[in-house]
Amino acid sequence: MSDLIVVAFDDEATAFDLRAALVRMQGDYLLEIEDIVVVTRSTDGKVVLHQAVNLTAAGAAGGGLWGALIGLLFLNPLLGAAVGAGAVCVLVRRMTGDKVLAGLAEFQAKGRVIQTSLSDEQEAALRAAIDTPAAKT
Repeated sequence: MSDLIVVAFDDEATAFDLRAALVRMQGDYLLEIEDIVVVTRSTDGKVVLHQAVNLTAAGAAGGGLWGALIGLLFLNPLLGAAVGAGAVCVLVRRMTGDKVLAGLAEFQAKGRVIQTSLSDEQEAALRAAIDTPAAKT
């Protein structure tokens, strides 16, 4: 069974950098990615999916999954404002958690974990590695 992880960034470049880092980690056999999509929103509000897997080859089911997820995240007025300029949506089949988290060090405090299907403990570790600290008042 795969785990869904969605991480949002304030800029598109960081989202694409995370995708590249995850693909490198897959090449090092630290994780197995089922699918990964970078979602961006233009200044006019248009949502664009930058999919690594050809939707025609993957079939309509994969496209329907991403379409529903993106609709939920970006078209929901409350969540859409929180997502930012770029988001990485990844389906992970398996991973070596501690090594993947160590590989995410360059993304420390640059994004926000929006959604996961990870265990509470795994999600907390991911949030500690990625989430931007809340502004102090």
